Amino acid sequence: MLEGVSVRVSLIGLLLACATTAPTSKKRDWDIYSFHINSTVTSRYATTIITSRVANRIDASQEIQFHVKIPKNAFISKFIMTIEGQTYDGVVKEKEEAQRQYTQAVSHGQSAGIVSSVGRTLEEFKTSVNVAALSKVTFELTYEELLKRQLGKYELLIHARPMQPVADFKIDVHISEQHGINFLERKGGLSTKQLANAITKTQTPTEAWVNLYPSKEQQTQCDGCGEQGLDGDLVIAYDVQRKNSIGELKESEGYFVHYFAPSDLPRIPKNVVFIIDRSGSMSGRKMKQTREALLKILGDLAEDDHFGLITFDNFVSPWKNELLQANQINLHAAKSFAREIKDNGGTDINAAVLKGTDMLNRHPREGTASLLILLTDGDPTTGVTNLEKIHKNVKEAIDSKFPLYCLGFGMDVNFEFLEKMALENNGVGRRIYEESDAALQLQGFYEEVATPLLTDVQMVYLGGSNLTQTHFSQYYNGSEIVVAGQITDNNITEFTAEVIAISKSNKVKYSETTPSEEPIKASSDSNIQRLWAYLTVKQLLDKEVKSSGDEKDKVKKEALDLCLKYGFVTPLTSMVVTKPQGEDSQVVHKPKEGEKPIGRAL
Repeated sequence: MLEGVSVRVSLIGLLLACATTAPTSKKRDWDIYSFHINSTVTSRYATTIITSRVANRIDASQEIQFHVKIPKNAFISKFIMTIEGQTYDGVVKEKEEAQRQYTQAVSHGQSAGIVSSVGRTLEEFKTSVNVAALSKVTFELTYEELLKRQLGKYELLIHARPMQPVADFKIDVHISEQHGINFLERKGGLSTKQLANAITKTQTPTEAWVNLYPSKEQQTQCDGCGEQGLDGDLVIAYDVQRKNSIGELKESEGYFVHYFAPSDLPRIPKNVVFIIDRSGSMSGRKMKQTREALLKILGDLAEDDHFGLITFDNFVSPWKNELLQANQINLHAAKSFAREIKDNGGTDINAAVLKGTDMLNRHPREGTASLLILLTDGDPTTGVTNLEKIHKNVKEAIDSKFPLYCLGFGMDVNFEFLEKMALENNGVGRRIYEESDAALQLQGFYEEVATPLLTDVQMVYLGGSNLTQTHFSQYYNGSEIVVAGQITDNNITEFTAEVIAISKSNKVKYSETTPSEEPIKASSDSNIQRLWAYLTVKQLLDKEVKSSGDEKDKVKKEALDLCLKYGFVTPLTSMVVTKPQGEDSQVVHKPKEGEKPIGRAL
């Protein structure tokens, strides 16, 4: 359920867009005369189109660049350039095939388009084209993303920075939720000062429209704005109505999606062990921020929770050898211990995680949910250092009994190693960025898993096939389980959805068979098929990380085939950007988490 690399809640998506070239003088010789961001959200699936129209104002040809920053969880699905009425399309190809074209261009000293990681939530798409004297170019980029719910809401965060006031600047957001919108709010720098007067919001029970149409003068008058125009965020947060416990079922053209997010359940007491790296590389601000976050997290434990603390460097040092109840006496003592954690020595990840696993295995409690949280900033340097051996040891010890969440602190950590270890044990890997708010990032992650409501969740669909993930070790309050698939023989009259899980004190079962009083929602929403493809590709990419040998090759091919069919730019595919005759094609790559861009940036 938990995914992504950003601890800041940003479930529906994040985009920052700008089309710029660096001016050579105070007077611009190019002009962005139109800049539109249009985001349509239908049943949690967001399609965003960014359109920038740029004019060459001088009597000579020049290169115009287009920069767009998009969410790391999004897939680019279309890119078009229009010059003098001629349209040039990007085409998605297998990465190796596109790589040959890219390498050839770079070897000849030519520029090449690329998507590169630029922070905790963003990737940056860059391309350029030569524009004739006094001519215009239109760039249009489309990307898609399934919105994720965290802490009870979805968020759309739009960060606009066009580097100049734009005469025709528009942000249009349309949200459609068939079961109804529970609340909707807007915030961020782009809703402050004079810009607040440029925002309109229209809402019905099932739809909402938010529009930002600022004048050129207003674009210089907001928090963070100035002579160079807009520079800030517009955040739109919302949640949906949930009319029954089974959740929301929708169908279109033989595909279905099921959103499951019950809230009318008692919280399950948890058993949590925090495994904290205190090696020498954690010195300074990292250690200070870790202590700060840990103190806050300990203060948020409920009295019926049980917890353990383990610190490690060359040696593994449990605070206590068993889990303790989170009462005031134990929490006071634990906080005193946390304040005194000092950095020193190497990094024995294998022994530390096995010790945490042993603590949970030795103290089972009926009607509870157990989880391990590992925080580290480095590779294993002592004890068992073979990464495959560590993965094997941890997987065998945990044996699918509870999830392991791996938090990698900083950019030097071997995130691929941590992510695989987490995915193999029903958890997720999350990077914690070494910035001033790192303590808040740690606290934010913990809040996502702080309130388990269900364990061992099984989703069953009689009449469904080609299903996405249907088993989830835990479901947390404020999150959402999403399952999509195809309906066998297009026969929705025999379609049955069942959810079987364990709550605080007993097994629960939800079931709905069509036709019923409120049958599966049939609609003309063609996004359901693309939603299924997006979610399937995401899960296959995760599965590839933890697979090996023939299984890895099989999973990779399955994901690749879907990427090519639906035109998604992923770590397995690239987009070849066709350019006008006489110029070289460019290749758009989507990097893996933490991967550095190859070749030359524009």
